[in-house]
Amino acid sequence: MRKLLKYLKPYWLYVILAPLLMIVEVGSELLMPKIMSYIVDIGVANHDFGYIISRGILMIVIAFFGIIGGAGCTICSSKASMGFGTDIRKDMLDRIQNFSFVNLDKFKTSSLITRLTNDITQVQQIVMMSLRMLVRAPATFIGGLIMAITINARLSLILVVAIVVLFTSVFLIIRKVGPLFNIVQQKIDNVNTVMRENLAGVRVIKSFVREKKEREKFDVRNTELRDTTISAFRIVTLIFPVLIIIMNVVTVIILWRGGHMVFENIMPTGDLMAYITYLTQILMSLMMVSMVFVMISRGGASAERIGEIFATEIDITEPENAITSGIDKGKIEFKNVSFRYPESTGDPVLENINLTINSGETVGILGETGAGKSTLVNLIPRLYDTTEGDIFIDGQNVKNISLDYLRSSIGTVLQKTILFSGTIKNNIKWGDSNASDEEIIECAKDAQAYDFIINTDNGFDTELGQMGVNVSGGQKQRISIARTLLKKSKILIFDDSTSALDTGTEAKIQSVLKNKYKDVTKIIIAQKITSVMNSDKIILIHGGKIIGEGTHDYLMANSKEYREIYESQIREEDELNGR
Repeated sequence: MRKLLKYLKPYWLYVILAPLLMIVEVGSELLMPKIMSYIVDIGVANHDFGYIISRGILMIVIAFFGIIGGAGCTICSSKASMGFGTDIRKDMLDRIQNFSFVNLDKFKTSSLITRLTNDITQVQQIVMMSLRMLVRAPATFIGGLIMAITINARLSLILVVAIVVLFTSVFLIIRKVGPLFNIVQQKIDNVNTVMRENLAGVRVIKSFVREKKEREKFDVRNTELRDTTISAFRIVTLIFPVLIIIMNVVTVIILWRGGHMVFENIMPTGDLMAYITYLTQILMSLMMVSMVFVMISRGGASAERIGEIFATEIDITEPENAITSGIDKGKIEFKNVSFRYPESTGDPVLENINLTINSGETVGILGETGAGKSTLVNLIPRLYDTTEGDIFIDGQNVKNISLDYLRSSIGTVLQKTILFSGTIKNNIKWGDSNASDEEIIECAKDAQAYDFIINTDNGFDTELGQMGVNVSGGQKQRISIARTLLKKSKILIFDDSTSALDTGTEAKIQSVLKNKYKDVTKIIIAQKITSVMNSDKIILIHGGKIIGEGTHDYLMANSKEYREIYESQIREEDELNGR
């Protein structure tokens, strides 16, 4: 939590004003019982109505200042805590966006969402409560104790014993409940994971009639969260009965002892009334402190989870004296490249890759699932970094190139098509926010997306649902291809991005890429051999190694593995077509 306190610096004025204003409110509350005792012992005892009225007016004035102090503290603490939470959330999201794929692999998406929402809300509440209760409670406790002692020091010995018992009880309870709150946050992660999967995959769930199974799965996670939360708060609820019992016992003892003092004329009646009020204020302040400590205990778990994000070392960072120019041809060289996931003990995902892709070439990459095809192309824009070896673009090591410049020079159509809520035009303009309508239309035509777009209700201004739910898989891919073409990059990477397209549409896109984008280096990852047959070069990967390289004709003549893939796929096509 200490590391997060720097986020309060911009709100230092509110942080200072909130406690000061709270002290004004507490001071007014502490003065009231003493003034009341004067009214009873002097005004009422002597039938002095003028004294009663004057002291009554004084109480109203003091109460007015107390109200201003309380309202001011609420406003200042709210502004400080809300700003604190907003700034943490902004910096946390910025940091997550700078994570490499390796960093992102360490955290589940649902966990990141929980940390950005629920956990930040928890620490925000701590700040708000601290600026209010952690000032109010100690001030009330200390002020009330001083006033009680000034009224009657002998009675205060009973109070001191009660305070020691209270502190001990609260400490033992909070010590036990602290670890449970950490588990509660983890259970919230688990619930969010199931919810996210269900909402994102609701169509799949319905098509496989899995509603009952998914409800059961959610019920298990939801029940675990409920039970863990109940276990934590069952212990927390012990605090209040313990406090109330001790408070009532102490009140009875002091009334009994104070009553004797009043009967013996050792203590005025008004002082006993004031003393009981201060006793109540002291014990209530202890209840406030215990509530804050419970919140801090829970918020501490949240602060720790937030701290994990900021403490995560980003393994791919901007190089010193980064190169911001020079990618003008698109020649790519892999030199002795190997890659292994961090903490992985198995075989490398890629091993000793040596490959040259010349400017303007179309290179197809084939291989079984898990062979390392996507990992290979993810190394080019440094979404991952090589474990060994280097990658060069136009003679420059990618590790020396500015990340923004490197990634803006490479257009990638990902295996999983992601579209965002907004219009089709806005989605395509991700490639170039300053693109003209003519450029957008041209790229849509190149991606074979223009015809279906203009046939929608509002054309390019058609609103897409979340994740593009109101367009088909093939339409999503074509919009994504148009978006990438609009970047006008020197290198284009298509990661199995035409899998949902029919053969005719795919052939048209390949024809456009070959003729119109002949000066652009193109890398095409595909499962179908027909998607890469006409490439200038085909790379065959197996087990993270290149086992074949050359044109289609060369590999048919010299690669047994390639021939087997070709014959297998052609045979399947013949059987499907009834030949």
